[in-house]
Amino acid sequence: MHLVVGLGNPGTRYAGTRHNVGFRVVERLASRAGTSVEKKLFGALVADAAMGGKKATLAMPQQFMNVSGQPTASLLGYYKVAATDLIVIHDDMDLPLGRLRVRVGGGHGGHNGVKDIQRACGAEFVRVRMGVGRPPAQWDPADYVLSSFTPAESASVESMLDSAADAVESVVRDGVAATMNRFNATRPEPGPEIA
Repeated sequence: MHLVVGLGNPGTRYAGTRHNVGFRVVERLASRAGTSVEKKLFGALVADAAMGGKKATLAMPQQFMNVSGQPTASLLGYYKVAATDLIVIHDDMDLPLGRLRVRVGGGHGGHNGVKDIQRACGAEFVRVRMGVGRPPAQWDPADYVLSSFTPAESASVESMLDSAADAVESVVRDGVAATMNRFNATRPEPGPEIA
C-alpha cells in the first residue's frame, strides 16, 4: 500500500497555479481510477485507488502548502503506511518547465511543503518533482509559484501532468528503481520560457 500526496494550496484562487501541480496530478490519478478525492480525513481530502492491481490512497492536504507535514504524518499512521511507501508530488523551480524527476530522499530545495513533510515524516520518501522553471529576474519566487501557467506553457504542462501520473502509477506497480530508470532517463524538451 502506498500513500500518494499531491502538494498544493486549497481553494479556487490557487487551482491553476504552478504550486498546485501536485493537486492536479492527484485529481488525474483519481479520474483514471474512477474515483474522486472527496473524503475528509486528518485535514486532507482522500480517496482509495487501485493502480496496476495494487492499493494506494490519494491525498491532498487542505491546509496551506507550508503545513502539509502533519496531515501527511497522520495519514501515514492511520493507514499504517511506512514513510518509504509515501509518494509526494510537488512543483520544483530547479527543473525546467515540463521536466520530471523521480527520486528518493534528498534536500527540500527551498520547497516549504516538502520541508514540512520531511520534518514530520523523515526524508526517505519518494518524490515526483515537476519542473515549473525559474522566474524571470524581476519576479519574486513566492509570487512566481503562485502565478498561473501561460497559454504558451499549457501543452508542456498537460504533458508533464500525464507523465507525473504515469510515474506515480509506475512506482506503485513496478517500484521506485524501475520508475527512476524509466522516467529520469527521459528528457523531454523544456517548455517555453516566460518573459
